[in-house]
Amino acid sequence: MNMNKEKEGSLLIGLVALLTVVVIVALVGVFALRPEETLIQGEAEATEYRVSGKVPGRIEMYLYEEGEQVHKGDTLVVIYSPEVEAKKEQALAARDMAEAVNQKAKNGAQREQITGAYELYQKAKAGEEIYRKSYSRVQRLYDKGVVSAQKRDEVEAQYKAATATVRAAKSQYDMALAGARDEDKAAAEAQVARVDAILKEVAAAEAERYLLSPCDGEVSELFPHVGELVGQGSPVMAIVDLNDMWFTFAVREDMLSKFVVGSVVEIRIPALGDTKYPVTVTHIKAMGTYATWRTTKQNGGYDVRTFDVKCRPLEAIPNLRPGMTALVTE
Repeated sequence: MNMNKEKEGSLLIGLVALLTVVVIVALVGVFALRPEETLIQGEAEATEYRVSGKVPGRIEMYLYEEGEQVHKGDTLVVIYSPEVEAKKEQALAARDMAEAVNQKAKNGAQREQITGAYELYQKAKAGEEIYRKSYSRVQRLYDKGVVSAQKRDEVEAQYKAATATVRAAKSQYDMALAGARDEDKAAAEAQVARVDAILKEVAAAEAERYLLSPCDGEVSELFPHVGELVGQGSPVMAIVDLNDMWFTFAVREDMLSKFVVGSVVEIRIPALGDTKYPVTVTHIKAMGTYATWRTTKQNGGYDVRTFDVKCRPLEAIPNLRPGMTALVTE
């Protein structure tokens, strides 16, 4: 009797053990065959500005370092350009010369020049008077047959030459009194204006030695070192605008139904904890490559393309940084 009870007890224990194993296997099967949660992964991005200059030269100094906050209009970098300095000196010298020429044209001839021209004019008139008297005497002698016609012609030529000299001296004297011509004055003023334009160009180039911040943001990267050469248009510094951030996701088209332009989805940012943040889908664009290939039937399938989905947070997310991973749970 006791042996039967022991057998029944052993059988019961074996049955319980068998049922336990069956339950465990069933549970493992359930968890193993349960479809995995699909995660759509993306990252945070922000607008980045590349600061560059129009003037080639050497980096003289950085006024901000990586990680520092800057404001729009702040001076970030100073570039030393000897070419700009040389051009400035040349322009200033040309300006002085042009001003002197212009002032001379406005003031006219100096008093000494006017006096000299007047003296030459008087000397020419005196010479003309002498040759006029000589010509009169020779002409009377020629009329009486005392001198030859050749002698009369020689004296007449000298008299005419003296008269021409008087006219030339009178013209020089009048020019000295009147000063520079209107054309010369206009040319001198135009030269001054031309040099002023060069000076403005030099001033603009000199201002380009000081690179300013295009926005409020954070210095994310410095490219050349102090003392290194930079060419025209070469990037010197990168500024990231942390007030203009968004998320980008690469989404297969068979998962795209959740993303509609204007719709709101929730994302999770592992670096910031388990909090979920609402974002708005603002842009969807097909990418140029294929994400994967999935069979839709036993005897066929189609290529599943990837779309670039852009989302913006509804509110500013504290401590969010570019490059942080963002997840959307499908």
